[in-house]
Amino acid sequence: MNKKALKTLEYNKIIEQLTACATSSQGKYLCQALLPQDDIVTIERMQEETQDALSRIYQKGSLSFAGVKDIRGSLKRLEIGGTLGTGELLAICSLLDNTNRAKSYARKEDEEKAPDSLDGMFEQLQPLTPLANEIRRCILSEEEIADDASPGLKQIRRSMKNTNDRIHTELNSFVSGGSRSYLQDAVVTMRNGRYCIPVKAEYRGQVPGMIHDQSSTGSTLFVEPMAIVKLNNDIRELELKEQTEIEIILSTLSASAGEYLEVLLDNMKLLVELDFIFARAFLAKQQNASKPDFNTKGILDIKKARHPLIDRHSVVPIDIHLGRDFDLLIVTGPNTGGKTVSLKTVGLLTLMGQAGLHIPAFDHSTLSVFKEVYADIGDEQSIEQSLSTFSSHMTNIVSFLEKADRDSLVLFDELGAGTDPTEGAALAISILSHLHAQGIRTMATTHYSELKVYALSTPGVENASCEFNVETLRPTYRLLIGIPGKSNAFAISGKLGLPEYIIDKAREQLSQEAESFEDVISHLEENRVTIENERKEIERYKSEVEQLKNRLEEKQDKLEQQRERLLREASEEAHRILREAKEYADQTIKVFNKAGKSTMSAKELEQERQKLRQKMNTVEKNMSQKKEQKKKPAPKAKDLSIGDSVKVLSLNLKGTVSTLPNPKGMLYVQMGILRSQVHISDLQLIDEPVITSSTLQKTSTGKIRMSKSSFVKPEINLLGKTVDEAISELDKYLDDAYLAHLNSVRVVHGKGTGALRKGVHSYLRRLKYVEEFHLAEFGEGDAGVTIVTFKK
Repeated sequence: MNKKALKTLEYNKIIEQLTACATSSQGKYLCQALLPQDDIVTIERMQEETQDALSRIYQKGSLSFAGVKDIRGSLKRLEIGGTLGTGELLAICSLLDNTNRAKSYARKEDEEKAPDSLDGMFEQLQPLTPLANEIRRCILSEEEIADDASPGLKQIRRSMKNTNDRIHTELNSFVSGGSRSYLQDAVVTMRNGRYCIPVKAEYRGQVPGMIHDQSSTGSTLFVEPMAIVKLNNDIRELELKEQTEIEIILSTLSASAGEYLEVLLDNMKLLVELDFIFARAFLAKQQNASKPDFNTKGILDIKKARHPLIDRHSVVPIDIHLGRDFDLLIVTGPNTGGKTVSLKTVGLLTLMGQAGLHIPAFDHSTLSVFKEVYADIGDEQSIEQSLSTFSSHMTNIVSFLEKADRDSLVLFDELGAGTDPTEGAALAISILSHLHAQGIRTMATTHYSELKVYALSTPGVENASCEFNVETLRPTYRLLIGIPGKSNAFAISGKLGLPEYIIDKAREQLSQEAESFEDVISHLEENRVTIENERKEIERYKSEVEQLKNRLEEKQDKLEQQRERLLREASEEAHRILREAKEYADQTIKVFNKAGKSTMSAKELEQERQKLRQKMNTVEKNMSQKKEQKKKPAPKAKDLSIGDSVKVLSLNLKGTVSTLPNPKGMLYVQMGILRSQVHISDLQLIDEPVITSSTLQKTSTGKIRMSKSSFVKPEINLLGKTVDEAISELDKYLDDAYLAHLNSVRVVHGKGTGALRKGVHSYLRRLKYVEEFHLAEFGEGDAGVTIVTFKK
């Protein structure tokens, strides 16, 4: 990708933001070196990695790689058998600690979770915990080795401590004894690494020992008493032994690390690569960006695109598409209307997407893979090179025309500006025609009306404009594809106070064709606003119709299920009656056969007959009772009151009376969120416990039931709550929903760590009035939503 386009489109500022997201020095280096790719396989792999890292960040938080240092130099020394210093060994230990943290971060709580593109990288990490623990045990800091690093070092340091104690004892006794008068000060000091005392020069002969130093005036001599010379010698020998033992410890640790050269190098490379990937994901999180889809057909379809360098709370999202129905887009409109921002947004998002970065746009926006992006944006006038604005632009355009092909994206800002308008417009049309003939994807901004006409009259070329509100004299920054922009110069001048007679004079200077063209644009704009409002209204109607259709289909499904259930129950009942009849017949035949053999008396035969008759009477009585229960008479109008509990027989649903019957016997019944008009003959009064108190009458109870039925929502949102808070709120909501006769409700708990979902499911298992519950289907919330069905 050419460096000029990267600079013009401010790609370097995106790289600066990305670099700030990395936590290791090598990760930052990879971010700084990131360039757009032109291989779709590489781009899609990088996008997949960014998406998977972003998913992990949302689920588990960020992962830091701050302890990952460049240890390649240390590994080279280990490779040739060298010994590392404490700092280098601690760097290896820090690398292994980061490896261990990354390994733990990647561990999945849910074993059934689908694998992602980062699993392989995390699995290759080897923490080498024994080596890290050994380094940490032996080395406390870059300046300190632990006493327990080896038995020899521990013994040497114990001897050094004992010898030091003896030296201090001897010197303290000397300082506080009878020789105190010979000393300049009653202190013990160090000279050349040996313990000394300050002796007055005139008493040199009274204190036998070795002189190591004297004061600047010569009045004080620093003498090592003979009594501690040997002890000081012992200290020096022990220090040399300590240093030798430390070198042995470092050599042993280096040898241990040298056994894992390839593992350590692989760990470092993997962690640096992961830091690079997670930096891309963290940037996507900051920008609220999403993964784009890619193609190699030159098709762009960016939905709700936001320029990433403009504050996300003030930027106006735009929709841009190019390459499917047309390959040349000409954007017109007033200055400061957002034309250049739209141009830069397309170019910068293309570069970001091809660099493996998510783009700040709506999900599943489409980008094409371009081998080159050419951008001529801004005023590049150069005094040093004696180039005018027009000349500098034309220099860029010449280079573009030489190199651009069908795999290029070309962006022009104010094409043909800086020279005579007539010649500039003609030149712009000629340049665009040349690019259009080659099928090169091109986007250009302009003020020239000639280019608007060219776009209207040329197949494969489309107009677009940046919307401007003449009433407020402010741009809306919305990009409208398919509609050419109007200059609005006269309207804006009039709003700003320019006299009308001057504006009328200016209008006279316009050609009839130009004025007619501007009028056509105004008419098109008015029609566009009207059509857009009507489209929104149609969308709203379509949504309502779709909801009604879904409700009707759901009702039809329920009726079909109830029909099948009734048929099944009737078949089972008939089968049971036939089975019992067969048993009666078999028993009767046995009795008569027994009587035919004259083994029973007439009295016994009569007794058997009476038993059979009594049994049949009992069965008939039970069937009669069931029939009476099933055929409970329909209520009369005078029996119904608003708020009474009823059952709608045709729907097999419970509800509450919402209105009294009209003269035709029709009334409204509230069944959960469904309010339907039914006939009184389709109702059956039901007795159920109601809310009563000393101050509530039947009518008030009915109103409470109706209020529940009318205002209980079919969904509760528990996101952001603790388990205890969620259960408390869910308990009251489910009681209200069940009392309102809702068949089922949705409980939104989110995915997160799964703790809230487990708490909700554990609570639902204990509710007796819950028939069953399950996670929602894909597209309805899946693992973040639970569907609860109540018992009827």
